[in-house]
Amino acid sequence: MTQTPVRTDAGPVEGTGDRRVFVDKQSPEAYAALRATAEAVRGVAEAAGLDRILVELVNIRVSQLNACAYCLNVHTRAALRGGETTQRLGVLPAWRDTELFSPVERAALALAEATTHPADAGAQSAAYAEARGVLSDDEISAVIWVAISINAFNRVSVLSKHPVRGASRA
Repeated sequence: MTQTPVRTDAGPVEGTGDRRVFVDKQSPEAYAALRATAEAVRGVAEAAGLDRILVELVNIRVSQLNACAYCLNVHTRAALRGGETTQRLGVLPAWRDTELFSPVERAALALAEATTHPADAGAQSAAYAEARGVLSDDEISAVIWVAISINAFNRVSVLSKHPVRGASRA
């Protein structure tokens, strides 16, 4: 039996087998818990003294690694509102190859990447060593929690295929 293609909130007409469930809407209790965790992580980051721009750089870099268009849209806009420059955002995927990022930012970005790809033990050890040189224990913990949190939101959005709406040319 052939099923009729359906339109989903996630985009164009798709075959029924491709229709995605917005897991945040389907399981609101779990999503509310994830949002509560994100609020707690925001508090941990603030208490550790992490600059809001640094937190957004971590959110953006992790979202780049996870190819999460929705979160990239949200956090790029937040970074720009917070005063981040388009130059630094533009070169963020190649942050290791530029001097535009401070030692603290570089350590946080390396730690965020290691959190996103934990199976790479060598990169994880190197990132931790770099972080130990410039970040306090509270800052290290906060960066790891920020990366864990955005990784979770990336999975929700990527697997749900949350759309990016209202894109405009700037």
